[in-house]
Amino acid sequence: MEVWLWVALAVAFGVLEAMTAGLISIWFVAGAVAALIAAMLQCTLVVQIWVFIIVSALALLITRPFIKKLRPQGTPVPTNADRVVGMPGVVTQEVADIASPPGAVRADGKEWTAYSESGEHIPAGTRVIVERLEGVKLFVRPESAA
Repeated sequence: MEVWLWVALAVAFGVLEAMTAGLISIWFVAGAVAALIAAMLQCTLVVQIWVFIIVSALALLITRPFIKKLRPQGTPVPTNADRVVGMPGVVTQEVADIASPPGAVRADGKEWTAYSESGEHIPAGTRVIVERLEGVKLFVRPESAA
């Protein structure tokens, strides 16, 4: 009976690993296979569980330095919306402070809801720089106010 338990767990952890982008459960696959071997050798369930735990932990400890080498190091590259911070844009609808109705800015080829970073009114047609992003709202300053 325990043999099928470990086979099922190895398959489940393998499927989980295949469905994720990062290494999440591969160590548990190794532990489940080791426990499967222990079950086939007629070891008690307690021994099988300890084999699973120890082999999973060892697999993690042994492969961790290798995995760290594969990961890109350094500063993260902005992705998606984060990359708009620091970009220039053009006000398409007057921008003011957060207490006023939102304005609009065209930046990175998209239309964004926007507010003035300093609270000043920025008329339509003004070139701006995106200072920060909160949710889907840009906070901008006039380009000349560097």
